[in-house]
Amino acid sequence: MCTVGAVCTRRGEMRTEFDGGKTRNHVTKAPTRLWGGRFEGGPSDALARLSVSVQFDWRLAPYDLMGSRAHARVLHRAGLLTDDELDRMIGALDDLERACRSGEFRPTVADEDVHTALERGLLERLGALGGKLRAGRSRNDQVATDLRLYLRDHARQIVSRLVELETALISQAEKNLGVAAPGMTHLQHAQPVLFSHQLLAHVQPLARDVERLRDWDRRAAVSPLGSGALAGSSLPLDPQATAAELGFDAAAANSMDAVADRDFVAEFLFAAAMIGVHLSRLGEEICLWASQEFRWIEMDDTYATGSSIMPQKKNPDVAELARGKAGRLIGHLVGLLTTLKGLPLTYNRDLQEDKEGAFDAVDTLLLVLPAMSGLIATMRVNTERLEASAPDGFALATDLAELLVRRGVPFREAHEVVGHLVVWCQVHDKDFGDLTDEELAKVSPHLTPDVREVLSVEGALASRKAYGGTAPDRVREQLGELRALVDEHAAWAADSDSDA
Repeated sequence: MCTVGAVCTRRGEMRTEFDGGKTRNHVTKAPTRLWGGRFEGGPSDALARLSVSVQFDWRLAPYDLMGSRAHARVLHRAGLLTDDELDRMIGALDDLERACRSGEFRPTVADEDVHTALERGLLERLGALGGKLRAGRSRNDQVATDLRLYLRDHARQIVSRLVELETALISQAEKNLGVAAPGMTHLQHAQPVLFSHQLLAHVQPLARDVERLRDWDRRAAVSPLGSGALAGSSLPLDPQATAAELGFDAAAANSMDAVADRDFVAEFLFAAAMIGVHLSRLGEEICLWASQEFRWIEMDDTYATGSSIMPQKKNPDVAELARGKAGRLIGHLVGLLTTLKGLPLTYNRDLQEDKEGAFDAVDTLLLVLPAMSGLIATMRVNTERLEASAPDGFALATDLAELLVRRGVPFREAHEVVGHLVVWCQVHDKDFGDLTDEELAKVSPHLTPDVREVLSVEGALASRKAYGGTAPDRVREQLGELRALVDEHAAWAADSDSDA
């Protein structure tokens, strides 16, 4: 099955979609290769099938056309294209892009890759003039430039979807501000927290994900175009001008590194994998919260599925799929790092393996993030269930120990005293709130009747007022800070120089 921007192939036939264009069959024509002058014959069928990448790199077409327009202008400034030739070249590239978008122009298996397909389209429009665009560049610097443009553009799209998820979590935190919940370690009740605090604990790593992509973008904003195959060009080109036109901050300082470098892809895949891990952890919590044992939340019907055999079931498929996709994203990172680890300088065909994982990572995140945002935005929180279970499991034990510390009892001794009290309660099937003055005194003389002042969820929450704590005032501060940060994230995502 084809997706937008993908290409499906059979021998001698290709179907493609380009940014929403219609899918139609197209029988291959005689090949147009960007190499072969020293070869007496064409490649074998086996080599041709192995080499072809247009079935996945066709999605780079709009970015390759952007680079071609910039390169044409550089050739013109270098005196290698006349004014009339430049005008005709730009007009043909614009027409080719229109034809790609509409589906009128499609790649074929014989095109080998996106660069070959687009050169064929240019030659069809310009004849020999189209061949002048080849001067001063190679597929090596072209593909490195295209992929940077593609990932920088789609990083902003991913950030936009992250903003939606951040916003959904923040909105639920605001809606449920003041609702207590059991805070857990080792999946055991530990201390009461505000449920809003826990929701915001998932916003924080998402915010780091956004900052990671923004920081990545700064390093990725370097243009390889002008590096040629590996050594630069003897033509009077201006890589800095090309870089500026394409929205890069600078041109590559070393032409060999420019065509060999795939750090930017690996780093992007690391950021994608971390997003996947954070989505997986949130998904796991949703699965727990929605379970019959927890019953903290109720999923909206539009973001849950049922069972084909058990009529009563309501399954957290969105959360489970988000959890499952993490392995896919991690796998892409590991795969690329393994490909890169032994490559000598400069370009090697192994680098053809850099794109499919990156494309799939983009597709995966743009698929999962909106579903998770919808799940979070529409879920209903069972506040009564949360607040009733907040003190369960002797979750106020730490507050009692810290009260004794404030009264001068060494923490080691306070820890022992409260531990003995917990054991006494378990043996006698009682909770802290059920104890009489006499029973408290039996365990330790430190446990005077006034220790009950901390044996409430409200008191425990209010006491956690250090910066970053779960006290209501601190959570309100965190909400305000995150709202401002998410607005900044949204502004960055909207500020794109790319119109592809």
